[in-house]
Amino acid sequence: MESIVARMGQGSFVTHYGRVSAIRAGVVGLSGLGGRASVGDRISLKLDQRQIAGEVVALSQRQTTVLAEGSIEGLSIGAEAQLIGAPAIAPCDAWIGRIVDPLGQPLDGRPLPRGSEPRSYRATAPSAAGRKRLGARLKTGLAVLDTMLPLVRGQRMGLFAGSGVGKSTLLSSLARGIEADVVVIAMIGERGRELREFVEETLGPDGMKRAIIVTATSDQSPLMRRRCAWAAMSVAEHFRDQGRHVLFLADSITRFAEAHREIALSAGESASDRGFPPSTANMIMALAERAGPGPDGAGDITGIFSVLVAGSDMEEPIADILRGVLDGHVVLDRAIAERGRFPAIDVVRSVSRSLPAAASVKENRQIAHARAALGAYAESELMIRAGLYSPGTDPKLDEAVKLYPRLDDFITLRRDSVADSFSALGEALTVAGRGGLARS
Repeated sequence: MESIVARMGQGSFVTHYGRVSAIRAGVVGLSGLGGRASVGDRISLKLDQRQIAGEVVALSQRQTTVLAEGSIEGLSIGAEAQLIGAPAIAPCDAWIGRIVDPLGQPLDGRPLPRGSEPRSYRATAPSAAGRKRLGARLKTGLAVLDTMLPLVRGQRMGLFAGSGVGKSTLLSSLARGIEADVVVIAMIGERGRELREFVEETLGPDGMKRAIIVTATSDQSPLMRRRCAWAAMSVAEHFRDQGRHVLFLADSITRFAEAHREIALSAGESASDRGFPPSTANMIMALAERAGPGPDGAGDITGIFSVLVAGSDMEEPIADILRGVLDGHVVLDRAIAERGRFPAIDVVRSVSRSLPAAASVKENRQIAHARAALGAYAESELMIRAGLYSPGTDPKLDEAVKLYPRLDDFITLRRDSVADSFSALGEALTVAGRGGLARS
């Protein structure tokens, strides 16, 4: 009953119509909606016996410019266009364990109730002056993240990786292992066949018990792919405002930015760095700022944003933008994955800005010791592998060569608590004469 009342409250009793006046390269111009339509409003276009949705992307005194959400083949000048209005999404507790599209429609074949309070897709971030500080350290189940790259409540972390290096597997592990009340996963532009595999095998029934998946596959329009990230964040904000701790996972921000690029260029914005329009940076930062610690009295959104980096190029535009706004980043390296070590985290190139506050003095000493050893080894790795390293010439490098196999094994460990992870790190740094740590 509550869902029906909510739907009635969201309805409009006045309908505005326009006509198609121009069609070019997937963009439709409408007349008759001047002064009524706004940028971001949804439009329904009539094609023969079917309807196709679109979104207002630009306005002028004479014309409303709409980008369609599907093929406009068969659309003609003079076709009818109906103004639907600003989209909204209304999540509720019944969404937990479900798969929805960016419009809040169920994708698992079962009815889905709507909440009583519709939310905007593009809400503003909480006031900077009223937000809480970062919270306590979170257990992830992965020893390297519980020690050298800690994640705390309300932190926003980037996951930078190329394709096929274990990004999705690591994300699903975090979705299952991180302490949170609700997990909201945005699957943006993923291959359609991967959704069921991710839900049933990678995430599993236990992971789905507290998860909501919002997805737009790669064949869908850029409007739906871009809206997917906004919809997932709005769902996360709903539960944050109830005082819950939400884990938000976005895979990937690169596809979100690419979708925005398609829309912005269609609307007439000029291309800039590598084809991305100037508005891309603000679009990404606005999304990222919505995650993080909530205001006093609310919960928090701990966010993990994945970025596809071609050829491990950390200076490409999307990676560069996110690195500057997040509270740390984890880099997955293809060379590490190719030699069979998973997760393929490059600790030297990764950083968590929750340190040193997230660890004790003793723990920070252990972390500094481990990072120094890994850094020294990385600097001389080519020389070592070429057989040019001579023991005894550099004590620090000698120690790094000695510790490296143990630290490399340590990165693969899973532990039930942060204390156990630091105990394993201490063993890797101090125990000599062993053939590496036992893998768990």
